[in-house]
Amino acid sequence: MHEDLITIGELAARTRLSPKALRLYGDRGLLPPSHVDPRTGFRRYGLAQVERARRIALLRAVGMPLARIAAVLDADGEDSPRLLDAYWREQESAHRARREAVGYARAVLTGRTSTMYEIAERDVPEQKVLRIQRHVTLAELPAFLGDASEQLLAHLRTADACLSGPLFAVYHGVVSEDSDGPVEVCAPTANTVEPAGPIGVRIEPAHREAYTELAKSHPGFAAMATVHDAVLAWLGDHGHARSASNREVYYPNFPTAAPDDHVVDVAIPFTPHAGG
Repeated sequence: MHEDLITIGELAARTRLSPKALRLYGDRGLLPPSHVDPRTGFRRYGLAQVERARRIALLRAVGMPLARIAAVLDADGEDSPRLLDAYWREQESAHRARREAVGYARAVLTGRTSTMYEIAERDVPEQKVLRIQRHVTLAELPAFLGDASEQLLAHLRTADACLSGPLFAVYHGVVSEDSDGPVEVCAPTANTVEPAGPIGVRIEPAHREAYTELAKSHPGFAAMATVHDAVLAWLGDHGHARSASNREVYYPNFPTAAPDDHVVDVAIPFTPHAGG
């Protein structure tokens, strides 16, 4: 009845994937067996699945996560290579970010961090903000920032209200591969706007903050930790105490900005040193 099916061992031999990996891919729905013996639990695969397994192995070799592999393999026509190219662009961006992080770490070790970023100070007045807050990891952060921003702007349009300043994100905790914030995206407005669903309204207190300006060419989210560290180190060097969570301020010129144009600030509110 199953003469056209092969065992998991045969599939492993044809694809250089281990039986353990094949079981994992089956359990994740990426490569489910064609037949599982209800009595013994033995898995058997169709010959057509050899090619899919081979493609999984190739994509795993470039480090692609299983969820992304499923999307690539299940896409139609030219979408598969397009998704692969998009993944690789992300990896190259992450590599550039790690390279900058290494440069910053080297500067820390040699005591030259003051040369890495130019830090300034400014006063920020009290402002009302619409806000959405969520726990997100580093991998989830870009999508959350985009989605939350769109929701806040749509809510402002619905209320016939407008921004009174640039959008900004407040990092109430560390965001990394292992830590999930939370992160709060805020949209300042001087108009009367009511909360709705995940969108809240609060008052952002007036404060003084240290900040540094970044250009569009600056590496992505993975490198931002070095910038936050640099601003925090500047506060320590000047005897100031952080008074609120770190934030990033996003200017609306980003889509049309040139690589050297200023598009984002990393800022930390602080209480000035008593003698400053």
